[in-house]
Amino acid sequence: MDATSLAPPPVEAATAEGQFVSFELAGEKFAVPMGPVQEIIRLPEVARLPLAPPALLGLANLRGRVLPLLSLRRLVGLPDLAQNDASRALVIHCGQALGFLVDRVCSVLHVEAGELQPAAGIQSVVQADCLTGLIRRPTADGRDELLMVLDFDLLVQRAFQAVLREAAARADAGVRDSRTAAPATADDVAATAQELRMVSFTVAGQEYALPIEDVQEIVQLPEDVTALPQAPAHVRGVISLRQRLLPLVDLRSLFHLGEPEGETHQRIVVVSLPGCGPVGLVTDAVKEVLSVPRQHSDAVPELLTRDRQLAEFDAICRLDEGRRLVSVLSSARLLGLDAVRAATALTQGLQADAAAAPSNEASPALETRMQDIATASTVQDDLQLVIFRLGAEEFGVPIMAVQEIVRVPEQLTKVPRTPAFVEGVINLRGAVLPVIDQRSRLGLPALARNDRQRIMVFTLGEQRTGFIVDSVAEVLRVPRHSLAPAPALSDAQSRMIREVARLEGQQRLIMLIDPAQLLQWQGQDEPAATETEAPALLPELQREAA
Repeated sequence: MDATSLAPPPVEAATAEGQFVSFELAGEKFAVPMGPVQEIIRLPEVARLPLAPPALLGLANLRGRVLPLLSLRRLVGLPDLAQNDASRALVIHCGQALGFLVDRVCSVLHVEAGELQPAAGIQSVVQADCLTGLIRRPTADGRDELLMVLDFDLLVQRAFQAVLREAAARADAGVRDSRTAAPATADDVAATAQELRMVSFTVAGQEYALPIEDVQEIVQLPEDVTALPQAPAHVRGVISLRQRLLPLVDLRSLFHLGEPEGETHQRIVVVSLPGCGPVGLVTDAVKEVLSVPRQHSDAVPELLTRDRQLAEFDAICRLDEGRRLVSVLSSARLLGLDAVRAATALTQGLQADAAAAPSNEASPALETRMQDIATASTVQDDLQLVIFRLGAEEFGVPIMAVQEIVRVPEQLTKVPRTPAFVEGVINLRGAVLPVIDQRSRLGLPALARNDRQRIMVFTLGEQRTGFIVDSVAEVLRVPRHSLAPAPALSDAQSRMIREVARLEGQQRLIMLIDPAQLLQWQGQDEPAATETEAPALLPELQREAA
């Protein structure tokens, strides 16, 4: 959400020495020179960053700019104060724009030269060496008003001193690396211009994302999780998944975000990189598949990137015109954290111990997991699917065919002279997206709009098309040996649904849809639309909408 700005008078109207902004903190009055003060804002919505310095409240969107927001109370060692209508944030340039939450902003003062005095010997809630001066002003009743001038640059340096010490070494290393780095190729430039494709999920109410190419699958957290002896608190345990042992790392614990409140339906995001074993990241919920233009992605603010604890963050994405901030994690750096590597090492040690122990000394659960590992199939033999539901039935499409998954807007723009299965068009980041009701297209009964429905966006040929489904269930890796030919009940059906996945002891059936056939198939409810007419429908829709 863009913060409501209460802009001070133009800086040019007075010298930096004569103009000050006064504010309150813990009942005492302070001041800061007007020069570095960019604006004064109401407290915006913030996206918290895990493992961040305690003084950092989070990141806010300030008219398209990512703003780190700090608590001035925490910076000076005071307890937090519940935010109220008087709370404000001072946006001050300290090498970069930073927001500082204060109890109340009082006024803008013009200070005469004789009113500014040294701050030696002052007793305050703030250490004296963090004060650069004292403003002594006469009041109407004959008393003196005292305002302490606070050194914000020094406060920031102290709060991030460990971060700043490491910055120089990393900067020197970066200079050396840049001298030997290969020049960017045309392919590199083209890749940078593409959209970011990610899977987003929530942890403690905050939204994060991982590159979709690093996510193997997404599954529900089972009730049966085998604990590991002497494991760190962030290691939930191990489970058997797809004939392998999978270590689970709890992101709430890893990011120090506390225990979940109430009943949750936690999901496991399975991440793996070349040379690394798979790791399951336990999240509160998986939201959607995102496709975000790179121009809507900002680098993590420089002050935060210097902190090794925040090194696993790659970028901050601004969605919904900046009202929604998504922190993008780097899979490589996340799996390289000591805490995550410990989980992998414990699992590997468990496997080695089980292999060395006599079979009669191993627990039944451990024997089962070791047998799973011995018969594990390779990742290349699996098919990664996005699973969605229409009624009680489950369908799957290859994950690489899905460009993104978005909520159904409250209103779609109807286009005249289109088949009944075409719901209309929507504006998706400046592009006209035709939307088709998948139920209607497959000849199923209509369903009233609800919050669970989603639009799955496919790229079919050179056109993007959205299909409304009842819900998106999960991202699932399906072994190819579980696939079987679908029964051919009609020519159209046999071309669209050619295979069925049999899972969980053949009790769960997932019908695999060929995305290329979605616009080639003639719906039973729309005999007027021929198969050859369907591919030409999308350009016509876009022309009509324009």
